[in-house]
Amino acid sequence: MAQYAVLIYAGDSAHHPDATAADTAPHDRHAEELERSGALVAAYALTPRDLATSVRGDVITDGPFVEAKEIVAGFYILEAPDLDAALAIARLNPACQAGGGVEVRPVAGGGFVQHHAG
Repeated sequence: MAQYAVLIYAGDSAHHPDATAADTAPHDRHAEELERSGALVAAYALTPRDLATSVRGDVITDGPFVEAKEIVAGFYILEAPDLDAALAIARLNPACQAGGGVEVRPVAGGGFVQHHAG
């Protein structure tokens, strides 16, 4: 099966430090449903935008890479038989019903090798 990255765009991360269980419940339920379906390979929520640090050339700045209304708030990797199936799954993401959206992109390779220092 092919793998697809689903990038979640929202005003900010739902998993901010002051988030309540009610704030994260729709996202947690969605992740649990994907896990039960067997489509979920990996999922990561990102920290709020004010914790981002960006690098462009030799310049390091606080904040997200670009000034935008929405940021990448998280991402996950799905396994699906084709793009249509991946899109059907991705459109169920709670961000799509809360004013944000998702971007679905095929994963180009089989991952990377992680090297450990020491």
